[in-house]
Amino acid sequence: MDETAHTLAGLYRTMVRIRAFEDAAELASQGGVSAYGKSADGSAKVRGPLHLSTGQEAVPAGVCAHLRQDDYLTSTHRGHGHTLAKGADLQGMMSELFGKGSGLNGGKGGSMHIADFSVGMLGANGVVAAGLPIAVGAAHAQKIQKRDGITVCFFGDGAINRGPFLESLNWAQVYGLPVLFVCEDNRWSATTASGPMTAGDGASARAESLSIAATKVDGNDVLAVHTAAAKLVQEVRSGAGPRLLHCITYRVKGHVSVDLAAYRDPAELQAALQTDPIDRARAQYLALPDAKAQTLDALEQAARDEVVRAVEKASAEPWPDVATAYTDVQTTGAGTWF
Repeated sequence: MDETAHTLAGLYRTMVRIRAFEDAAELASQGGVSAYGKSADGSAKVRGPLHLSTGQEAVPAGVCAHLRQDDYLTSTHRGHGHTLAKGADLQGMMSELFGKGSGLNGGKGGSMHIADFSVGMLGANGVVAAGLPIAVGAAHAQKIQKRDGITVCFFGDGAINRGPFLESLNWAQVYGLPVLFVCEDNRWSATTASGPMTAGDGASARAESLSIAATKVDGNDVLAVHTAAAKLVQEVRSGAGPRLLHCITYRVKGHVSVDLAAYRDPAELQAALQTDPIDRARAQYLALPDAKAQTLDALEQAARDEVVRAVEKASAEPWPDVATAYTDVQTTGAGTWF
């Protein structure tokens, strides 16, 4: 297998694991088929709506392929893909979504607040743009401690219209911090198209206005993302200061799993589906000499099998002990808990 084929196969594996996880989580939240977590009464096993990253898999796969375990990462409310790509345990993530005590965060974080410090994943975040200043703080700590690790900060196009975006980029540039900002531009801010509410040329232009080098790439082409990220990660790691990667992708699902996205032009969605990153990666792989579809088929089957096992185990695991409700809670020291 040549180098390109080997790289593509690895990226494909990451993407199909993310897709399988998202599909299973979505079905489990809606009382889906038994293999993905339908209760005997048809009720959902994942409580509450989920922010799915279906269709955006190429961005975390292409970027995180260049990260080490001791590199940091901050995510968004749509963070399952980032967390998996950074190396978090899939079983622990599924159990967390199910609210079980064996989840990565003891069932307390749920979908929007998963964190796994063991792989440098500092946490998803339910507040738009809130991961940006956290990432900058982490990168500043890395610089002060003279570590060679870097921080990667994922955020959406909606975040660039919030104050923390400018504040964070400014701080990172002023202090020359080792942080790579990654804008997942899926062209929707919740239920509103981002374009009409965003002045100028978006994330790239705003970064460049602060003298931060920015690269725009087709975020549904995993090889393009991988190539661009390789260069930027190397520059950040070498001490060149912050960089920004602007990935143009598309949010296939609604804002949340219960959102039918009726506000979206159906033709727009159909056009976007033609650029599915997994389908494109498969086509790129099969165009290589001696490539075999069976290789990718096996990766897909392995991902589905892994997810089915995770759902079955999470379903059978016990709920957290009631006593754990009083752990991980901050106190003022005067008997007041908040």
